[in-house]
Amino acid sequence: MTEAMQAPTAPQAGGRTPLVKLVGVKKHFPITRGVLFQRKVGAVHAVDGIDLEIHQGETIGLVGETGCGKSTTARLVTKLLEPTAGQIFYDGEDITRYRRRKMRKLRREMQVIFQDPFASLNPRKTVGSIIGDPFRIHRTVPAKRIKPEVQELMELVGLNPEHYNRYPHEFSGGQRQRIGVARALALRPRLIVADEPVSALDVSIQAQILNLLEDLQDEFNLTYLFIAHDLSVVKHMSDRVAVMYLGKIVEISPGDTLYRNPKHPYTGALLSAVPIPDPRLAAEKHRIVLEGDVPSPIDPPSGCRFHPRCPKAQFPTCSDIDPELTPHHRGQLAACHFPLEDSAVIDT
Repeated sequence: MTEAMQAPTAPQAGGRTPLVKLVGVKKHFPITRGVLFQRKVGAVHAVDGIDLEIHQGETIGLVGETGCGKSTTARLVTKLLEPTAGQIFYDGEDITRYRRRKMRKLRREMQVIFQDPFASLNPRKTVGSIIGDPFRIHRTVPAKRIKPEVQELMELVGLNPEHYNRYPHEFSGGQRQRIGVARALALRPRLIVADEPVSALDVSIQAQILNLLEDLQDEFNLTYLFIAHDLSVVKHMSDRVAVMYLGKIVEISPGDTLYRNPKHPYTGALLSAVPIPDPRLAAEKHRIVLEGDVPSPIDPPSGCRFHPRCPKAQFPTCSDIDPELTPHHRGQLAACHFPLEDSAVIDT
C-alpha cells in the first residue's frame, strides 16, 4: 500500500481526548421579512444547545424524526455551518471561530458521505475525476500518481478500476454510493460523517454498503458520525446512539443498553414502532403511540420539548423545567423528569 493509502495514527494520551466535542452548540436560522429593508422576525431553532463527544475509532449513531436537527448537527461538526453559540473542539483544539483558510488543513481529516448517491456526484465528470478531486485540491499526491491512487481506491471499495473513465449515470445506485465512499476516503480522514448513506438504496445494497463501511473502519481506524432513520441499521453500526428531538439530544447511550432499556419516552416510542418479524413477539410488544404533531422549531415548547406529546408528562414540572441529561445505566444519559422503567420496551 502506498504512503497516501496508510491509515491515520490514533491520538495519544490513551485516546482519552475526544476527537470531536460539542459544548452547548446552537444553530438558529433567522426568519426575515421585507424586500429592501429586511428585518428579523424570528428564528428556526434547528439545533438548540447540544453536548456530544465522539472518540477516535467509534461510531456514534444519530437518530430522530425528520427536521429534528440531525443534518444540521453534521454540518456543524464539519464546520460547513457556523454555530450561533457554543464551542466545537477537534482533537482537543477549539475550532469554533476558524475561518475557511484555517479550516483547510482540517478538511483533510473530516469528510462527508451524502445521502443521495444520484445528486451528490457531478454528472459531467468522470468517476476518476470525481474521486481524484481531493488529491488535486489539497495537493497531497503528485499529478502523475493521481490515476493509480484513484484506481486503488476504486478497487478498495469494490469498483472495477477499469471503469475510471466512466460517468456516474453508467453506475447503479449502490455503485454510485461506493464512488462517494471512495471520494471520502481519498485524503485518509480520521472522521467521516455519514448522512443517511443507505436510505436511498435497496435493502440488499444497504447491507453491502454497511459491511463496506465497517471493513474500512477496521482497516483505517475511522471514526463515524452515522445519521439514519432506520433503527435496525443504527443498531448494527453504532457503538453509542444519540437520540435527537426538536434540536436537542434527549438520550445518549451504548447501543445495547439503549435498545434493551430506553429511558426517555421518545426513545421508547421510536423503539416500540420498529416492526418485529416474529408474530408472537410482536403481539407481546407494548406499543407507545404518540399523539399530536411535532411542534414548530420556530416556537418550541417551554420546559421539556417533548412534553406536549409525552404519555408520562406531569404538569407543571415537564412544562416549566427543561430537564438535563442525567445518568442511568453505565454510559447512559437521558433528559427526562419521569424516565421509563427498565425493560419498558422489548429488545428489537
